[in-house]
Amino acid sequence: MKKFSFIFFILLWSCVDPYEVDIEEGVQLLTVEGMVTNGPGPHLVKLSRSDTYGSIYEGLVRPVAGATVIVRDQTGKVIFLEEDLENRGDYYTSADFSAEVGNTYTLQIQLVDGTVYSSLPETLPSVPEIQEINYQVKKIPVEGELNPDSGVQFLVDIEDPEEEDNYYYWKKGPSMYILETRPDLYHLPPPSRQPAPKDCCISCYRSEQVANYSIFIANDDTFNGLSSRIPAAFVLDDGLRFVNQYRIDIEQYSISAGAYRFLRLVKQQVELSGSVFDPPPANIRGNMVSLDHPDEVVLGYFMAAGETSKRVYVDATKLDFVQGRTIIADDCRVVDGAQTERPSDWNP
Repeated sequence: MKKFSFIFFILLWSCVDPYEVDIEEGVQLLTVEGMVTNGPGPHLVKLSRSDTYGSIYEGLVRPVAGATVIVRDQTGKVIFLEEDLENRGDYYTSADFSAEVGNTYTLQIQLVDGTVYSSLPETLPSVPEIQEINYQVKKIPVEGELNPDSGVQFLVDIEDPEEEDNYYYWKKGPSMYILETRPDLYHLPPPSRQPAPKDCCISCYRSEQVANYSIFIANDDTFNGLSSRIPAAFVLDDGLRFVNQYRIDIEQYSISAGAYRFLRLVKQQVELSGSVFDPPPANIRGNMVSLDHPDEVVLGYFMAAGETSKRVYVDATKLDFVQGRTIIADDCRVVDGAQTERPSDWNP
């Protein structure tokens, strides 16, 4: 009986035709990320090549080096960008260059093989000032975990101009916090592992640039001409940042309608829930085109944006929830970006 069942299973399996899936071979796509603002320079344009969805090299990013990169305004003035030879593919304007409100800017790129790319023109809009920055704790439930993740959400107060359509984009600027460690718990490295308490140092000022894991954008369709409070940034609590005092610069940009639509599509894609019913990742086209091959897909967007920023300090004693403290059993000076000297601009 067992033998008969086994033969029946083999026959059943052999009756199923294999399903063949044709996956389009990945194509290396030029990706452009760049922005000029009316703020101080230098301003950055990043060039890279990435592969389309389905490629065996999916996610692989290669910098594009040796290109000629310029920004041109509507008067014909040309600004040349120089490549950072230590970070290939990164091209910078001079430090003394700032774009001007009302001017129109176009990015032009020529690769080493002679292929030329251009952005569509972007006009730099004015930007309202940030009136105030508030903050609050945001908890994030974690499936299968009793304790949630958490962080601090920053909200900006703005006075939106009534006479025009406005599109906003916020990014996290430089941050700094008082880092507290436990040098008294230091142990010698293996194989010894013997306790070797250090006399210094417990407290440092640590600088860092926190990655933008989410995209914060808004348009004024629902608050045109009104005072509004809008979420502008989120910083994860890693058990170190919010032990004492934390500060961050919140950067606010006024962007074009086209740039807003591009960022909204990117935001929708990166915030997919991840279920089996979600569509596959798509290549979102921006405002870059190939002048030699008009049908070529070019990823990314070149923006001209009005810029303003404001600094805020977070006092840990005013937070209603924080993560358990992360213990670093060493001198705080061994942590990247940390120093014991109080910065001259530290003014809570």
